[in-house]
Amino acid sequence: MTAFALTLVLIAAFLHATWNLCAKRAGGGLPFVWVVGVVICSLYVPVLLGYWLLRQPVISWTDAAWIAGSGALKTCYSLLLQRGYRTGDFSLIYPLARGTGPLLSTLGAIFLLGERPSLLALAGGAVIILAVFFLTDGTRLFHDTHGHLRVAMRYGFAIGGFIATYTLWDQQGVHVRDIPPVVYDGGTAFVVLALVTPQALQRRDEIARHWREHKRYIFGMALFSPTAYVLVLTAMAVTPVSYIAPAREVSIVIGAFLGARYLKEADGRRRIWAAAAMAAGVIALALG
Repeated sequence: MTAFALTLVLIAAFLHATWNLCAKRAGGGLPFVWVVGVVICSLYVPVLLGYWLLRQPVISWTDAAWIAGSGALKTCYSLLLQRGYRTGDFSLIYPLARGTGPLLSTLGAIFLLGERPSLLALAGGAVIILAVFFLTDGTRLFHDTHGHLRVAMRYGFAIGGFIATYTLWDQQGVHVRDIPPVVYDGGTAFVVLALVTPQALQRRDEIARHWREHKRYIFGMALFSPTAYVLVLTAMAVTPVSYIAPAREVSIVIGAFLGARYLKEADGRRRIWAAAAMAAGVIALALG
């Protein structure tokens, strides 16, 4: 992985953890996803118009269908993420989702796309994933007597599955089909908005409440979410996904810090050790 790609991924990791914290604090559902989508698409209109005038990209019908497929996957992911955050702790759902996603996407890149990362890169990815497990004290998941953690596990793994799927799908879109990242992510944002609009408009009262009570979280997600993913897509265009996916998991460390700082979550010492292990994994991944 080049220094340029690693820098993009690390910036994206910080933005990703931040917008997920916004999602957790808003505690929304489909109406919240719709409001955020409206703001994202509104911000994307001048960006896409400017890009189109300057670069004049050629987008085929197959490219458009690929973008639509990505939008459908991300609609499911967004709604599942919101429900997961309403049923489980941020420090549990976020690491489970982020830890499962890269594991599955890396395996998928190896077995489906034929990528062959180096042993050092694979070791770095393994260290990151093990650090995620240590960060969340994963052993407690197997001693749950009330079922709460098992429910959170199901949500976390399901969200991780969607992360893995759309990561592989999008890597093909920007790396193989060569769709410009800004056009790709902007297009998926409009697809997500179109898919959730029919149901959202039947829940206007909830839309108004979210706009009234969660405006800062709406704009936080609308700004940070697309920016983070455009950075990741740009890195994917020049780097194999089996390197990108595990490196993104440094966001777990940032998420742990944000959870401890703003949601008053404890266990700081263990998280510091986990963060150190994860940093070592990222370095190994970068050098691989």
